[in-house]
Amino acid sequence: MSERPVWRRHVPLALPGPKRHGVDTMERVVHRSCTLCEASCGISVHVDGDRISTIRGDAKDALSRGHICAKGWALKDLHEDPERLRQPIRRKDQRWERISWDEAFELASEGILAVRRKHGEDALAAYLGEPLVHNLGSILFSDEFIGALGTHKRFSANSLDQFPKQLACHWMYGSGLFIPVPDIDRTHHMLILGANPVVSNGSLMTAPGMRGRLQAIQKRGGRVVVIDPVRTETARLADEHHFIRPDTDPLLLAAMIHTIFAEDRLRMGRLGEFSEGLETLKRAVAGFAPRVVASRVCIPEDVIRSLALSFGDAESAVCYGRMGTSTVRFGTVTSWLVEVLNAITGNLDRSGGAMFPQPPVDVISLQPPTRRGRWHSRIRGTPEFMGELPSASLAEEISTPGDGQVRSLVTVAGNPVLSSPGGQRLDAALRELDFMVSIDFYLNETTRHAHLILPPVGPLERDHFEVAFSLFSVRNVPRWSPRVFDPPVGERSDGAILLELAQRLRRGRGGTSRVRALALSAALRLGADRAATILLDLALRTGPHGSGLLPWRSGLSLKSLRKAEHGIDLGPIEPALPGRLPGGRSSIDLAPKEIVQEVLQLVDWEPETNDGLLLIGRRESRSVNSWSHNLPSLVKGRMRCVLYIHPADAQERGIANGSDVSVSSRIGRIEVPAEITEAVMPGVVSLPHGYGHGREGTAMKIAADHPGASMNDLTDPERVDALSGNAVLSGIPVSVAPLARTGAE
Repeated sequence: MSERPVWRRHVPLALPGPKRHGVDTMERVVHRSCTLCEASCGISVHVDGDRISTIRGDAKDALSRGHICAKGWALKDLHEDPERLRQPIRRKDQRWERISWDEAFELASEGILAVRRKHGEDALAAYLGEPLVHNLGSILFSDEFIGALGTHKRFSANSLDQFPKQLACHWMYGSGLFIPVPDIDRTHHMLILGANPVVSNGSLMTAPGMRGRLQAIQKRGGRVVVIDPVRTETARLADEHHFIRPDTDPLLLAAMIHTIFAEDRLRMGRLGEFSEGLETLKRAVAGFAPRVVASRVCIPEDVIRSLALSFGDAESAVCYGRMGTSTVRFGTVTSWLVEVLNAITGNLDRSGGAMFPQPPVDVISLQPPTRRGRWHSRIRGTPEFMGELPSASLAEEISTPGDGQVRSLVTVAGNPVLSSPGGQRLDAALRELDFMVSIDFYLNETTRHAHLILPPVGPLERDHFEVAFSLFSVRNVPRWSPRVFDPPVGERSDGAILLELAQRLRRGRGGTSRVRALALSAALRLGADRAATILLDLALRTGPHGSGLLPWRSGLSLKSLRKAEHGIDLGPIEPALPGRLPGGRSSIDLAPKEIVQEVLQLVDWEPETNDGLLLIGRRESRSVNSWSHNLPSLVKGRMRCVLYIHPADAQERGIANGSDVSVSSRIGRIEVPAEITEAVMPGVVSLPHGYGHGREGTAMKIAADHPGASMNDLTDPERVDALSGNAVLSGIPVSVAPLARTGAE
């Protein structure tokens, strides 16, 4: 076991005043997208010399139309953060020291290869964080890097928030990437479960300015209905809000679908021509009448029936469920029921319903078909999905001896110690690794355990195109995002780091084809950024909106995107089925057998409680992920890491508003301030995610000054959605008590 290095505050890691080349000394404005969340808002970055003077919403942007939130303004803080690493560092003699890139790449590849030679390929593992999908180079070259590692031990943030949705779509439509999004700009009725899009501006739904979009539904005579254990910002805007007991969304949805059948509101329309399993679906929900589930979901029987009938009778309607419907015990079942409700009311693949965007880069046809079960996790036997194993199992894969024990880990833009369940267990497990490399520009709660950190350039120092989120955009709008600054001399982009490591690891691995070796070599000679733009141009030209390979044809190309600095509006989403069903499928499966079998577990199921309380997460408008807590503009003002608790629950336990409380679960205990509020339903407490800073060995001073507590020190890595392996981060049984006072009053 390696010892923890001491962080010496007097040793500066950030390179002082990096020299930049090619900086225009005159004022200029760069139009691009914000890469801090899925909304991908268009922004205008105003630059004076080599400094950012301000960042504003781009009023001419084809998708966001000037919308911007506090996170967009914080890009300036991120760019200028003195604690952001700008040169590789390694641990040596209990200190961190800066080293050259050549030395860093040599140390990284040799350390990984040494573990592979001694223990085999599956002793290696990689964890990919959510920011990776906001990075063109990482998207294009991460698979090449994972392939060079040669391991089956791939983990990511996907299994912490969205695997249930992807698995449901994989079984229903043929691909875990073929996910319908709400046609919010044309719908007349939007039902929202487990999501707060006014704050998030969409998740698996790229929709900047959600407040305005929801208000537009109401202005055209429609309704917005929210089902949530917390009266969120979205719930306060809605026409209806109903509290629901955490974890019971599948019971409510099954009862609504039961009502659609019982009240003769089935409206499949043209979907009936290419859908299978309707009778099996009807039998599966037969035991979920509203009167049967009402007491368990804490919503009256007549309200459940009204929710179903108003949805089914609407001119157009769409049901949208996200984090709160994925990070639960029956996440895949819940995600499937959302899809089913849209389908059986005729609101799938139609204007105003749930529709499939036509992205400019046809990612689904360019990728191999999504698969499940080609290999399994070593300890639990959980099947892989889309090439990944559940992140909830990472700690045990490291700490459990035997063949295939993980002994070397590479993390890319992730902080799983704070984002994964059982964070304390993972924190301890990382100390046992023989070798760890992190591609990250912060020394955080996870990367402090690394032997080597390779920092990429910042988001404003690289070009970008939203490959991933164009799959989920509520309108087909491609946008090129040019870099604001040239990278400082000697620094590397994420793509360049991944490609260099891939080439070095391929040299140490047998069986590498000559074609692959030549392709890697060519990409490195071109430079990762140049190679990425060539690949993107080819994908755009050959995509559904592309100009083709003939220069005189009209259509999308990188050149045409560069000219359209505010993006190109290709129009609203259009019906796509059955023609665009992936993998040559000709029909939708409304009742996948694996999901129907799991529904049987729901009939008599009730979530357990501890002290009568269930803990759920909460999304904050000024928080993205853990690294955003080191940005001054996002942490200023009131303390946000507080436990919401209902007045009745607080009174019963003798808890005063603002006092510190102890929160305990089966696996851990934390201390946080309590905020007594009727915004949370009785029996439920709520914490935001991403906190737990200030630990020894980190170098994020502002975050350490606002440490909060990590909710994932309470979540249990053994509690997962049985079908997808997704972590259960909501509905956690907890006990809450006031902290004992000490000393004289």
